[in-house]
Amino acid sequence: MYVYLLLIPAVNWSFAHTPTYVLPIGGAWTPFSIVTGLVLVFRDLAQREVGHYIALPLTIGIAISFAMAPPEIALASALAFAVSEMIDWAIFTFTKRPLSKRILWSCGVSAPFDTAIFLIGANMAVPGIFSWVTLMTSVASKWSGAVVVYYIVRRRERRAAANSKQ
Repeated sequence: MYVYLLLIPAVNWSFAHTPTYVLPIGGAWTPFSIVTGLVLVFRDLAQREVGHYIALPLTIGIAISFAMAPPEIALASALAFAVSEMIDWAIFTFTKRPLSKRILWSCGVSAPFDTAIFLIGANMAVPGIFSWVTLMTSVASKWSGAVVVYYIVRRRERRAAANSKQ
């Protein structure tokens, strides 16, 4: 949970302070978009740890973001997290699937919304940051992280099921 809380302002700070590169196809790209997947993966793990109380570390992380990043980026982050948290809440609350599948579904659905909302808002502080390359890089990063965590959690679930049969 603490890693998730600290990643929120770290990612927001990095989008304000990491250099962007102008793309020949238009817009700009930030290399930090590659590691944004960590936030959603750690959110899913933190949500398992604290359940519906995940809003508390999210709120603290966003509050810290307002101190570390431009207000446009912190606000864009807050809106993006609010939307993706609602999606995650619905998936984690209403599906009765194993945790591994909920993690994969949660990120699969929420990552495009989260990323688009954030980049549109962040574009006000870092003009040109919203580009299709940055959007796709960030979503691919989030999906890649979710797939890795999916396999790790699925292996643990299978091991636990095998041990319970013995």
